[in-house]
Amino acid sequence: MIARVPASSANLGPGFDTLALALTLYADVGLVAPDAAPGVVADSAPLANSVVLADGARLIDAHHPASVAFARAGGVGRLWERCPIPSGRGLGFSGAVRVAGALLGLAQRSGSVSLDDEVRHRALEIVGDLEGHADNAAASLFGGVVAVAGGRVARIPLGIDPAVVVWIPATATKTDESRRVLPITVAFDDAVFNIGRVALLVAALASGTIEALAAATHDRLHQPARLRGVPGSAAAIEAALAAGAWCSWLSGSGPTVAALCHRGDAEDVAAHLPADGHTKVLRIDHEGATIEGRSAPRLG
Repeated sequence: MIARVPASSANLGPGFDTLALALTLYADVGLVAPDAAPGVVADSAPLANSVVLADGARLIDAHHPASVAFARAGGVGRLWERCPIPSGRGLGFSGAVRVAGALLGLAQRSGSVSLDDEVRHRALEIVGDLEGHADNAAASLFGGVVAVAGGRVARIPLGIDPAVVVWIPATATKTDESRRVLPITVAFDDAVFNIGRVALLVAALASGTIEALAAATHDRLHQPARLRGVPGSAAAIEAALAAGAWCSWLSGSGPTVAALCHRGDAEDVAAHLPADGHTKVLRIDHEGATIEGRSAPRLG
């Protein structure tokens, strides 16, 4: 069984821990068959029967986020991963691989690779508990642009089909450390400001009101504090907007910056971003997590 799970960009400016979108950048995590040679690090090496891992795949240990989620879901065995999602950059690496591990564990227990809403919500409970927030996991599980609160997930219908340009610097950010710089209390005016921007953002995405997106992604809850520690990311947001992006925000806890723009303008926007990071031109993934392979045997 192989779980394929999209990366994600969370918060989308004002939607702290509430809004996220799935990206066309994928983590593949698979279950190693019991008769695979122990301790083998895969590199185009046959692990069991007809299963052959492509270049870049590797076995992972029990401490890896995917393995922890797999065990939490009741899974037994060893996993491998092939993952181009950078860790610690704000593109939902831990959420994506934990979703993959949880889904593989649930599939192994049930003997089915079917991913209905019940299975996805069960995986969301597991991963949300491990992550401490559910926004990245919800986008990776369900695809599209999602709103999540109170254990509920709703996909936002989209009136646009944009490119998503991401600018990824070399430095990493730890989410826990990034959260420690956030204010303990929030002024009433700032709370109202963000509520209004979240409402405007959801409406603009659904209606395709492109001209409202820049204002709708302004934020007073988390971005100002976080951007003080990563001035290069603040410069990237400004550069994206100056190059014609519809809107731009600090992706997750950063330091990656994401921007929406017309697909025909994506390469030009990417070319105008700071040279001390690399860019990817992506799309919004609309399918979410998938599992491929034969049905797994039930565990006693």
